[in-house]
Amino acid sequence: MAVQHSLELDNGSCDDNGHPARTGTLWSCVAHIITAVIGSGVLSLAWSTSQLGWLAGPIALLIFAIITYLSAFLLSDCYRTNDGTRNKSYMDAVRMYLGRKRTWMCALLQNLSLYGTDIAYVITTSTSMRAIQKSNCYHREGHKAACSYGDTSYMLLFGGVQVVMSQIPDFHNMEWLSVVAAIMSFTYSFIGFGLGFAQVIENGRIQGSITGVPADSVADKLWLAFQALGDIAFAYPYSIILLEIQDTLKSPPPENKTMKTASMIAIFVTTFFYLCCGCFGYAAFGNNTPGNLLTGFGFYEPYWLIDFANACIVLHLVGGYQIFSQPVFAFVERWFTNKFPGSGFVNNFYTIKLPLLPSFQMNPLKICFRTAYVASTTVIAMIFPYFNQVLGVLGALNFWPLAIYFPVEMYFVQKKIQPWTRKWVVLRTFSFFCLLVTIVGLIGSIQGLISAKFG
Repeated sequence: MAVQHSLELDNGSCDDNGHPARTGTLWSCVAHIITAVIGSGVLSLAWSTSQLGWLAGPIALLIFAIITYLSAFLLSDCYRTNDGTRNKSYMDAVRMYLGRKRTWMCALLQNLSLYGTDIAYVITTSTSMRAIQKSNCYHREGHKAACSYGDTSYMLLFGGVQVVMSQIPDFHNMEWLSVVAAIMSFTYSFIGFGLGFAQVIENGRIQGSITGVPADSVADKLWLAFQALGDIAFAYPYSIILLEIQDTLKSPPPENKTMKTASMIAIFVTTFFYLCCGCFGYAAFGNNTPGNLLTGFGFYEPYWLIDFANACIVLHLVGGYQIFSQPVFAFVERWFTNKFPGSGFVNNFYTIKLPLLPSFQMNPLKICFRTAYVASTTVIAMIFPYFNQVLGVLGALNFWPLAIYFPVEMYFVQKKIQPWTRKWVVLRTFSFFCLLVTIVGLIGSIQGLISAKFG
């Protein structure tokens, strides 16, 4: 990308081929993955477990973990072609292996998924900021007080922060952000697990049932169970940014081996926290499990710990928002650079010096597009501020096409797997099963979103 290239030349951070120098390690890769995976989704897992029950809930979490690793395994082998060419992004790989026709469909789905995730992060952040204010109110006024606050101002505040953060030049300059965000995600996940565990000890028993929260009818139960699957699907996959993360890794050792090891470590860690948060949250509250474990006020005390956990969520999602938005920025800005090579608005950089700050370079296209992007995610979040339903829709839309279908199809081409061989049949069956999960998750989540908005 020309915009990135000009900055990296100025910073002297290019390799001998003119590409950004790749300095990523196994542990920076693990940090990137954990930052991408543990986000809004972890907060809904107690609710998802409560809808599915003690049998299907934990099994669903484990199955999605296995599916996510298989997806990462297949996709990481598609980073380099047989002649050694690097596919630096998900769409580069689709273009290389599957051709231009499917590339445009992939581009639409990928960027919509990234965009939708950022919308979910705006919703979650504002909910956590509001929860801090409500927690302090409940502590002062009592648990029965009418501590009701809006979330619009918090969404606008978060959007303002992201306008500034979005001027980070490229993905290679974000390792520090991922490390900080990963620490925050560990912290609030552990607090959620700890609070749930403490509540179970205080209750003296494990709440919940094999079949989960009862519903008024079989249809309502199915809608909620399907939505729960959509929420779990949102919580796991990171395939849409896997190759961007892999492109930050230094070589040797081979990037695909490092990515597979990093994926196994990251998925093991996140699954442990997911099971802890989901199962202990359900065990603590049973049929009254809130939609968001740390903001639904199943917990009131210690209020300072709940405040701290929600502050960690906010700090994590500041980084998480950027992890998901940077690939969209790169795609759009690369398209403009190729389409308008002579445009000063697109290609010129201007040095700006502010008092007490070092000088930095700004590009008009970056300022305008990235600001408009952040503004649009903020506005949509204000229109549809429904945490569980939005996560379910996004999870279902993202799950099969991007986490399963394209990686499987590219793996067939890359490994030259012939139709009706054993591996071909196994992977086709795997893809079909995941398609069914996507369909039911999407149906349940859309029904929930419509009911929340117009019910």
